[in-house]
Amino acid sequence: MWIKDGSILEIHGGDIYRNEQVEIDFSVNVNPLGPPIKVTETIRTKAGRISCYPDMHCAQLVKSLGRFENVPEEFLICANGAAEIIFSAVLAVKPKKALLLSPAFSEYERALKLAGANVSFYELREEEQFQVKEEIIDHITPDIDMVFICNPNNPTGQCITADLAEDIAKKCEESECFLVIDECFIDFLDQPKGYEMKEKLSGFHNLLIIKALTKLFCMPGLRLGYGMCSDREFLSRMRAALQSWNVSVLAQEGGIAAVEDCMDYMEETKVLIRKERRYLTEELKKLGFQIYGSLANYIFFKDLLCRERSLYNEALAAGFLIRDCSDYRGLSFGYYRIAVRTHAENERIITWLRQL
Repeated sequence: MWIKDGSILEIHGGDIYRNEQVEIDFSVNVNPLGPPIKVTETIRTKAGRISCYPDMHCAQLVKSLGRFENVPEEFLICANGAAEIIFSAVLAVKPKKALLLSPAFSEYERALKLAGANVSFYELREEEQFQVKEEIIDHITPDIDMVFICNPNNPTGQCITADLAEDIAKKCEESECFLVIDECFIDFLDQPKGYEMKEKLSGFHNLLIIKALTKLFCMPGLRLGYGMCSDREFLSRMRAALQSWNVSVLAQEGGIAAVEDCMDYMEETKVLIRKERRYLTEELKKLGFQIYGSLANYIFFKDLLCRERSLYNEALAAGFLIRDCSDYRGLSFGYYRIAVRTHAENERIITWLRQL
């Protein structure tokens, strides 16, 4: 999605429905292990419950998420994917002016623009590897009501440390500004604790952390996201902006199954991602691509050698769907993102790239 001449154009990865020739989808950053078996089994056994309305309060799911994240249940809010958390947070704040990273996930801008907010941008610079620097704090001026940070950032895969995130939160608190940190990809990092902010939640009433089960447990079709915040009054305003029964019966049941006894699955995921991320990074560099960030489960790169052709179109013709990042604000033709997948799948796309 991007906004041009006042029009909202939606472009995201994962559009297999209009690209039926795709054999391997590298455009979405989900767990290459696939959903845990117990998730699909639970959905199968609970399918008959679609005759019932879902629990509006997601009580059992909240209990499970509280244990999974080790946060108080009253800090949690569930929604139909992380995107719904983004939109409800914006409606709860009703900001007049907001600050975003550029490039970053486009749904933040979409939500803010639809709410009538003016948006300013902290431009991430290629010569600095698209990293967020401490100077971002100077951009949180008294007229800013809301700040969005994606950590790890999408599409760059660059991270900010928990120390810098805390400094940003303190500046937002001083400026009476609300901070949203999107940590949807943080569990794919080798050492998430050096970057995540959930242990600081109790110290900040102006902080919302967004997460989703979509990526980590490979269940985007179920649509299940959640937010964590210590300000119960703010969470009440968010709930007022949500539709009733917004999290389906099967999404709740699948979410509970996913996060219960999931440590082995998560460890297997980390081992696979670490190994295959290294493989893809090294092979892409050998082929002349410029790699940036890419600390999570996706690789962000620039095509330095083939500026006259669209790597996206050539990949599509070969049966691979990759993410063309030229529609991200702050990027242009030649930037791409691919997900880290299984070794066999990663080998296939590298073999194809060698033949170009």
